Amino acid sequence: MDYKISDVEKSFDAKIVGNLGNNDYVVKINDKEHQLRIIAMDAKGIEFILDQQYHKAKYLETLTSEMNLVIDHVPITLNMNAHFDEVVFKNSGGSGSGGAQLALKSQIPGKVVSIAVSEGDPVKKGDAVCTLESMKMQVAVKAHKDGVVKNLKIKEGATVAKGDVIADLE
Repeated sequence: MDYKISDVEKSFDAKIVGNLGNNDYVVKINDKEHQLRIIAMDAKGIEFILDQQYHKAKYLETLTSEMNLVIDHVPITLNMNAHFDEVVFKNSGGSGSGGAQLALKSQIPGKVVSIAVSEGDPVKKGDAVCTLESMKMQVAVKAHKDGVVKNLKIKEGATVAKGDVIADLE
């Protein structure tokens, strides 16, 4: 998965490449392997040893595709996929030849957190129609073309699967 720290120009790729048991892992960050031991982890944060150095991360909040953390007393905003919003927009018909498509479809499974429009509302291409929560991230689903919202198919609190119709736009 692609990660980016705000105020830092580069993004980095990180993944677990080996589970050694007893909360010990081999992780690969930008093609370099590191030893990781998870000491404690809960909803508030994680304590870990990375390459024989102790670290503590406290989760502050998770919104859209960003997570606000405090790692070793340093506040950091982590964008967990720098291109997540663009991927969702493109795959919901947001670029290219999506003009003839009436149905705005969800490209990710998730829970409907909020709805920004009502039936009969005019929308422009790129306007937020609703916000979905998926994998602890909130992602805006945007209109794939200019039009009027017809047949809104979702309700707040409901869940949608990938490919479910969110609304028809005419």
